Amino acid sequence: MAEKVVIIGGGAAGPKTAAKLRRERADLTIDLYTQEDIISYSACGLPYFIENIIKNPETLILRTPEDFKKQNIDIHIKQKCIKVDTREKKVLIEDLRTTEVYEVSYDILVIATGAIPEIPNIKNVDLKNIFTLRTIQDGIKIKEKMFKSNKAVLIGGGYISIEVMEAFVKNNIQVTLIERNPHILKMFDDDFAKMITDYIIGRNPGQVNILTNEEVIMFQGNEQGEVTKVITASGKQIETDLVVLGTGVRPNTDFLIGSDIKLSVKNSIKVGNTMRTSKSGIYAVGDCTDNFSLITNRYTWVPMGSTANKEGRCAAINIAGGNCLFDGILNSTITRYFDFTISIIGISYQEALKLGFQPEYAIVTKRDKAGYMPDTGTLTLKLIADRNTHTILGIQGIGEGEVNQRINTVIPAILGKTKLESFMNLDLPYSPPYSPAIDPVLNAAQIVYHKINCEHL
Repeated sequence: MAEKVVIIGGGAAGPKTAAKLRRERADLTIDLYTQEDIISYSACGLPYFIENIIKNPETLILRTPEDFKKQNIDIHIKQKCIKVDTREKKVLIEDLRTTEVYEVSYDILVIATGAIPEIPNIKNVDLKNIFTLRTIQDGIKIKEKMFKSNKAVLIGGGYISIEVMEAFVKNNIQVTLIERNPHILKMFDDDFAKMITDYIIGRNPGQVNILTNEEVIMFQGNEQGEVTKVITASGKQIETDLVVLGTGVRPNTDFLIGSDIKLSVKNSIKVGNTMRTSKSGIYAVGDCTDNFSLITNRYTWVPMGSTANKEGRCAAINIAGGNCLFDGILNSTITRYFDFTISIIGISYQEALKLGFQPEYAIVTKRDKAGYMPDTGTLTLKLIADRNTHTILGIQGIGEGEVNQRINTVIPAILGKTKLESFMNLDLPYSPPYSPAIDPVLNAAQIVYHKINCEHL
């Protein structure tokens, strides 16, 4: 008898698991349940839909239920998992359209419920025109309101807020970003966060205001129940037409709390490198799972669409009887503000200190091509290495030059634990339209190496 695979979650990881599993095994029965009415879409593209680079939200949809049906995969929309019974091998599902609750049996279960927005405890947070950005419907609502607005407030200084800020600025919205920490983008070191902040404010003077060390305590609304003002702990009152909460997300695992499925960091699901959970026959993938850091050798939680897809593929191979290992992550992230790239891989200098490393670093600001070329751009890199092992712990990169190329060069070096003395002599291809004679990332490595060895430059 063919095995029945039940997948819970329709974001990135769930549909990836289903599609890959079907390619691996034609004999399995595959059913996917999702509480949303759209599946298999790119949430990462939503800020660019709001900006209006992407006109039609359907462009973000990778596959429809009808597409999956052609692969003999049944998709059940508006169906929310509320409980998992591991002993009886059943899940309890609520039909969000009728409130009916029913049981679904499984032979193999894949939990891919993703993450949900973290809603801060702020007075009147339920007023109209206060949004989170996680689903296509969220993006549609924000975009519709943006076109009718003049002022907006973003709460939280992470990547999503930076991307939505760009969308608002390009649509002539006056933007205030409020961050309770000392600087935005808390994964970066203070010096780089300041450079990013200075660029954002300088790029559109008078249109963007960034408030740090500031906490929102209340929203004020009008008679129609629409937000009109944001009030902070220091007494600032900021008029606005809409608010976007970029205050982070958390694993969507509330339905598992108290179950015998082991949880981990921030109540993410504990998985090994095969994506198996603590219970036999149950896998978990995507933003609802923990992550193993290949730098710190500790478990963490970093929700990323790219990771979700890799994990879904790996789980499918293992369910089908193969042997796939997903070893872990480097916390590789990148975004942009207009033409200014913002990226970090690995850990920051401050985090390295907290974790007990003996870090050293170098900051290099250079042209990304030979200086006499007409289309050069400037970039700034911060390379962090461990004094004891001479291995690279992380890199931060910003600028209007080709940052991504340099950041990507470091990834295999971190994975392979390449020593600085080897890395700084990498035979990277050189030509004036592509780099200076000594590439900026190699220059940074040379400086760190010399600082560690107390040599004169």
